[in-house]
Amino acid sequence: MLKWLVIGIGDITTKRVIPAVLAEERSELWGIVTRDPGKAARYGVPAFTELDRALAADGADAVYVASPVFLHSPQTLASLGAAKHVLCEKPMAMNYAQARSMVEAAEAAGKTLGVAYYRRTYPKVRRALELLRQGAVGQPLLAYITCHDGWPGEEDYAPWRLDPAQAGGGPLYDIGSHRIDVLNYLFGEPQQVSAHLANAVHAGLVEDCATLVIEYRSKVRGIVDVRWNSHVKRDEFRIVGTDGEMDLTPLNGPELVYPGGRENLPPHPNLHFPCIQNFVAAVTEGAPLLASGSSSLWTDWVTEQAVASAAQGRQAAQASR
Repeated sequence: MLKWLVIGIGDITTKRVIPAVLAEERSELWGIVTRDPGKAARYGVPAFTELDRALAADGADAVYVASPVFLHSPQTLASLGAAKHVLCEKPMAMNYAQARSMVEAAEAAGKTLGVAYYRRTYPKVRRALELLRQGAVGQPLLAYITCHDGWPGEEDYAPWRLDPAQAGGGPLYDIGSHRIDVLNYLFGEPQQVSAHLANAVHAGLVEDCATLVIEYRSKVRGIVDVRWNSHVKRDEFRIVGTDGEMDLTPLNGPELVYPGGRENLPPHPNLHFPCIQNFVAAVTEGAPLLASGSSSLWTDWVTEQAVASAAQGRQAAQASR
């Protein structure tokens, strides 16, 4: 039985993570870290206002880090230092160096570090990987993935997500990280990134749109376009190869279309459950971890390269005026 300590009691944990832990037969909810212990009362487990005290109580085997992004690295390092396994929310950290330090700390502690990139567990994404390896579209050449939505309001987004000091960035870090990770999962190691970040509609502290071009060692070119400035919601994902096209649009839906076939593969009703289940299997049985720290690290690398590329582009544009 894996005893869990969950950090944070916002929408993600109350709607997905904690229900997944309670439903996973090898798991037990041991405790919760929250600034407001009253919110944790309904779960009937110890509530702590400080992570250090929860770790000192030494009752948990694994920690789920669901705090704002700027806390991911320090809280993960503290938990690994207390000999706990860690499953961290996305993105891993504020930058690549922090993410790398988390991977190194897990290796030094001999503990499992996972990242909640749950789209890797989608049946249709795993089926797409299988089909790509079988040559369903020939040699993959181009992948186009988007997520478009409106500027988040406080009613549906915690205010910290609009603060770059706490979130790292806007849609690039938030919804973009999931899409970058899907491309990395399917196409392997990224080699080069160029990007444009802008505030095309909203003058916030974080960008309202980001467009990336990622060149992969496998010769695939990935295009990621994520926006918080669209009145039309989009969740597109298409893969073009030498011999055909694969369509996974919408990414969060069940449809998978490829040359000669069409399949309906819906995700689990609780999107976090397969992620929790896979992590528990990795810890207790040595099963392969779908989104390990070492594989998820590449998303932080791409994000950092994208930010640097966008900054260089802005500097070049200003110099040419």
